Amino acid sequence: MTFANPSDSGAKTAAPRRRSGRAVPVAVLFGLAWLGLVLICAIFADLIRPYNITQMNLTSRLAPPGTPGHWLGTDELGRDVLSRLIQSIRVSLVIAFGATIISAVFGTTLGFLAAQFRGIVEHFVVMLADFQAALPFLIMSLAVLAFFGSNMVLLVCLMGFYGWERYARIARGLAISAGSQGYAAAVVQLGATPRRVYLNHILPNVASTLIVSMTLTFPEIILMESGLSFLGLGVQPPETSLGNMVGFGREYLTTAPWIMLGPAVVIMLTTLSISLVGDWLRDKLDPTIR
Repeated sequence: MTFANPSDSGAKTAAPRRRSGRAVPVAVLFGLAWLGLVLICAIFADLIRPYNITQMNLTSRLAPPGTPGHWLGTDELGRDVLSRLIQSIRVSLVIAFGATIISAVFGTTLGFLAAQFRGIVEHFVVMLADFQAALPFLIMSLAVLAFFGSNMVLLVCLMGFYGWERYARIARGLAISAGSQGYAAAVVQLGATPRRVYLNHILPNVASTLIVSMTLTFPEIILMESGLSFLGLGVQPPETSLGNMVGFGREYLTTAPWIMLGPAVVIMLTTLSISLVGDWLRDKLDPTIR
């Protein structure tokens, strides 16, 4: 007579649970696949696009999708929509990525300064964050771009000041919390400088929260840039962006809807994918949920 080992059955039932817990949802897999495709288009845009974005062919203007040589059709000047869409993905992602990095670095630095010096510095940073949160950013952006003109550097820097107050609040709160814990106090007792404490010890422990916040800010910046380009104050011709294509395509919505629908679908799927991946990362990196 043989007896079953309870530990074996427990291990067998625990293993599938661990595997199922590590399974990636289908929606997240779709988001990762779409973001991978978008990144490939942005990185290898010069190799992928079949035509130059300014190449015109007036004999083929407003050709519908499926036309040989123009799989997504052409616009009002006979320019290939697919080529312009690939270039627009690159430009919009460069703006969004650069602006997100600027916003995260600027906000995190101010948050760490507020946590380190406290007092007047902390009150000033909190007041500045409150002012930024109450300021209608779109109206301010329209005023700045209308006054100084639109160029790529100014647009990236302007978008970089969108949402920095979130990083400042998060970094300040987490830094104060980490500073009251044993590991930060121990390093200070060993003679570590504040720069080393924040960069080598506190920042790695709060990086997961900041990364999740970046994934939530990234699609908002894409939509903001698209809105400015739609209004004609974003990326200027002959360069193109997703919002720029939507803005020009709205005049042909009834006669040639493919000019506008292509970039609109890309904006929607990209922002949705980033949001799905960001929510999944938040659940995976949050220790309180585990």
